[in-house]
Amino acid sequence: MKKVLLIFLLVSIFARGQEANRFANEIEAIQKKYDTLLDTSKETTVFAGSSSVRIWHDLQEKFPKHQIVNAGFGGSQASDLLAYTDELILQYKPKKVFIYEGDNDISAGKDVKVILSDISQIISKIREQNQSVKIVLIAAKPSIARWNLKRDYKRLNRKFKKMSRKDADILFVDVWKPMLNGRKVKQDIFIEDGLHMNAKGYAIWYNAIKSFLE
Repeated sequence: MKKVLLIFLLVSIFARGQEANRFANEIEAIQKKYDTLLDTSKETTVFAGSSSVRIWHDLQEKFPKHQIVNAGFGGSQASDLLAYTDELILQYKPKKVFIYEGDNDISAGKDVKVILSDISQIISKIREQNQSVKIVLIAAKPSIARWNLKRDYKRLNRKFKKMSRKDADILFVDVWKPMLNGRKVKQDIFIEDGLHMNAKGYAIWYNAIKSFLE
């Protein structure tokens, strides 16, 4: 029985490693970009997470007073960010880290407890480097494409909010409510796929997030 359990654990670890490796080229591209752009004499804020972060193309322009690293990589889940915490977050020695993960996790059928465990491990790794780093958890967003999963997303967001209440250095920014029209998700804030946001959607995010930076 012990041998079977050990084999299962080894296979699971190997599978997660293989899955994370599919992002290797994208991670390398992010690193090369900021090797030339980053001013190490300035404080840095990292935005990490999935494609909702990655395709926020004017993120730096929206917050010109801050040095921003956009470390988003499309299709990622919290476990992927955990695998690349060193490359995408720690190497930039940030003073503040915004994390957007959970969206793809819920869509993939992951349990909320698993997501929270991965997020907690990411936070622990960040704090091993610097205890004073502020962590900002961005709520999982609603979308047309994944509206059928709204209960799971709302549960995850409640857990994120609870984490922030227990720890003064973990903040929670709610982008869920501003993206709703009553009890339905707004229809005009997404591109054709009904999942990723257009300029109107990112304007909502900007308004929700700006006070956490300024």
